[in-house]
Amino acid sequence: MYITLKKGTTIEEANRLKDDMSSTYDVTVIIDMFNNADIGMIIIGDFDEGILSNAMIDKVIVDDNNDIKNSQMLVSKNVRSSTIVDVGGVRFGDKNIPIIAGPCAIESENNLDNIARSIKGCGASMLRGGAFKPRTSPYSFQGLGLAGLDMLRTIGDKYNMPVVSEIMNINELDYFLDKVDMIQVGARNMQNFELLKVLGRVDKPILLKRGFANTIEELLDSAEYILRGGNSNIILCERGIRAIENGTRNTLDLSAVPLLKSKTHLPVIVDPSHGTNLATLVEPMSKASVAVGADGLMIEVHDNPKRALSDGKQSITQEQFCLMMTKLRKVAVAIDREIR
Repeated sequence: MYITLKKGTTIEEANRLKDDMSSTYDVTVIIDMFNNADIGMIIIGDFDEGILSNAMIDKVIVDDNNDIKNSQMLVSKNVRSSTIVDVGGVRFGDKNIPIIAGPCAIESENNLDNIARSIKGCGASMLRGGAFKPRTSPYSFQGLGLAGLDMLRTIGDKYNMPVVSEIMNINELDYFLDKVDMIQVGARNMQNFELLKVLGRVDKPILLKRGFANTIEELLDSAEYILRGGNSNIILCERGIRAIENGTRNTLDLSAVPLLKSKTHLPVIVDPSHGTNLATLVEPMSKASVAVGADGLMIEVHDNPKRALSDGKQSITQEQFCLMMTKLRKVAVAIDREIR
């Protein structure tokens, strides 16, 4: 259930109340929620006022009908109008539109260095690169593993670019916490609820991708798992869904962007590379993503897509990326935003 605290209750008092109850209940403190109260609390269990100290009991408003019926309490815009997620100085969710770019898979340090130098010069804000690759075929390149994360960190530091990579195994979490600035949860793990629970307890931004067979509501429920653990630094990513059309690997659902932004305070970005699986469609879908209000883009760039070890078909060249960035800036200006 949830309880509300009386007007004027401070966050310090709310945290003391949480401490009072933590031995009995699983408690989350919510700011600016529920019936215009300043602070609310989610409590797992049947609430008993008898456990409260005399100093705190008159701070609590208890309604026997306050059972939790909405599974998206924390992700909702009822909590706050917007959230800005800072990833190593790159801000998602304000007027600026950061661009995340890099290879689908990290292949070598030289290859990554070459790509990073180019995209940085063209205006990319963050460097992406897969160290662990979930592949449909067991015979496809699976990534360089922990060595790839080392390379990503080294090159990111060299060009002063925050880095993001996808986690596959919870056992590697400590290494990810040390090596990356944002942890990506890929489409195949969007409903790996045990992983989401753990990521809710870490102090690191999370990029949560929509599963290719999942609804908007299911994506928001997954984000709720992370928020429930206490981590509010979440960026949602639309990356295409499986549909009847087979001209593209996925159908990039750009209606998801304004729909999500009407429901949640979290930033929403788009991955047009996975969303189409065709390099020729990355630029037009990137421009469309900016136009519909995306808070960022995630683009796959390779110095030789034909020889890429992973998803070369959807990767654009460095030259194409630079030309695209010039066009994206014009689209951003038209809607009073900036590519940065």
